[in-house]
Amino acid sequence: MQSFQDAIQDAIAEQTGLDRASIRLERPKDVSMGDFAFPCFPLAKVQKKAPPAIAGELAGALNAALEGIEAVATGPYVNFKIERARLATTVVSSILDSGENYGASDRGQGKTVVVDLSSPNIAKPMHVGHLRSTIVGAAVQRMHDRLGYRTVGINHIGDWGSQFGKLVAALDRWGDTVDLDAEPIHALLAVYVRYHEEEKTDPTLQEEARAAFRELESGAEGHVRETWKKLTELSLREFNKVYDRLGVTFDLIRGEAYYEPYLDETVDRIVASGVTEESQGALVVVLEELEKNMPPALLRKTDGTTLYATRDLAAAFSRWDEFAFERCLYVVGQEQKLHFRQLKGVLRRMGLEWEERIEHVAFGLLSLPEGKLSTREGKVVFLEDVLDRAVDEARKVMREKNPELADLDAIAEQVGIGALIFNDLKRERIKDVKFEWDEVLSFEGETGPYVQYTHARLASILRKAEAAGEGAADPDWALLEDAVPILLALGRYPDVLESAARKAEPSEISQYLLGLCRDTNSWYVAHRVLGEEPALTSARLRLVRAVGVVLRCGLTILGVAAPDEM
Repeated sequence: MQSFQDAIQDAIAEQTGLDRASIRLERPKDVSMGDFAFPCFPLAKVQKKAPPAIAGELAGALNAALEGIEAVATGPYVNFKIERARLATTVVSSILDSGENYGASDRGQGKTVVVDLSSPNIAKPMHVGHLRSTIVGAAVQRMHDRLGYRTVGINHIGDWGSQFGKLVAALDRWGDTVDLDAEPIHALLAVYVRYHEEEKTDPTLQEEARAAFRELESGAEGHVRETWKKLTELSLREFNKVYDRLGVTFDLIRGEAYYEPYLDETVDRIVASGVTEESQGALVVVLEELEKNMPPALLRKTDGTTLYATRDLAAAFSRWDEFAFERCLYVVGQEQKLHFRQLKGVLRRMGLEWEERIEHVAFGLLSLPEGKLSTREGKVVFLEDVLDRAVDEARKVMREKNPELADLDAIAEQVGIGALIFNDLKRERIKDVKFEWDEVLSFEGETGPYVQYTHARLASILRKAEAAGEGAADPDWALLEDAVPILLALGRYPDVLESAARKAEPSEISQYLLGLCRDTNSWYVAHRVLGEEPALTSARLRLVRAVGVVLRCGLTILGVAAPDEM
């Protein structure tokens, strides 16, 4: 279905010669003036006429070109009002015919989008700081799925680096003080924290850690590599418990170690391009010519070991060679901004055209009320504990409001975890988030439970209608004049989805859902659905069903369940 907005923009482009992409429609402040408005100011300089005169001429031409849409000149604007029955039948029928596919398209057909998301570090706990990369990345991937792209979600786990030397050294000394098999993550956190406490006064501990990492990076099979493999297996087992509850899956799990065999050829490839140089015994790529004061990218240290940047470059080459991606999105905190500027800088200096397709989808920090999270200091809120508490709180609230609710535990899981996800995704991702229990678990205002409850309320209306045998009559679409704000909002959903995907910004969908819920609840309070004249009840029931479909579509993309009862 071509949207009314698209039809208006196409007609304006045809009548004025303006570039279609440059035409922006506004919403009149006074809704009685129309549904859309086009300001004629951009045409004044070209046509050498006053905007009101242009608006008058353009409105006449557009009325002849548009069917079912009235164009009226109002000062320097052309306002558009869609014929109400046409608006209702077009929007509602399109949604009900499409069902859960409403808003989907084949825009991305034949193109691949790679999404690098979650990426926790092996042998460390998944804490609330990992929530953002995981759920933002999963939502971004689902958006592109809906638009027809082939998507590849990669969990680029941190399974390499000097911290593993530290862990091996710590386990060699204190491994018998913890139960690694029963509680692997808690055990590893305990010895990791102890390592950082004792290395301050024990220089031999640091040397043991450095020696262990050198052995690991050498590729030699032995105690160090066996320990590393065990830590990886135990950690992934624990991570999957959290991913299952969040409804997040991955197409590939490729840690830094996956790219270990490619490191030499990666360095050789960069050297062969002529952009590297030696600096105090280390191999670097100078980037200052691209951006003033940008530090050089360090590829290999003086002792011959590689760095995270080297492994990330190997991953970028591998992903391009394997997927020839349209976009490669790294959903990583904004504190890594310099790293990605350097990564892209190396690729740009090498003259690789696909560098522009790599994007850092940055997000703000999530911190505890008392400050930034720190694994080294043991100041961590385990993500699994957060999920458990959210579900417990949701269970308490629903037991009070609806003690007869069937499947209370299952719905509490949906609502509690949905509250956490929506609390994060309702904000622009770049903004910092301070973790506050009262805000996360609030069931009023701009929250996930508010959207879920709206959906459940609409589902209840439909169940009552079915039980009463209402809704079979032919609808009189003209009677939905009172629901125009809802109809216009429903019609905007495909555009919201495309915009959110283009910007990799899930908050656009969250805020859209909140607005749709506000409009729908205000309308429902003022207008009865059941027990009215058959043609009116049928029209309103179809509207209720359409809103429910769109709420489910949006919540599904965010990774939030849409229960039929709460």
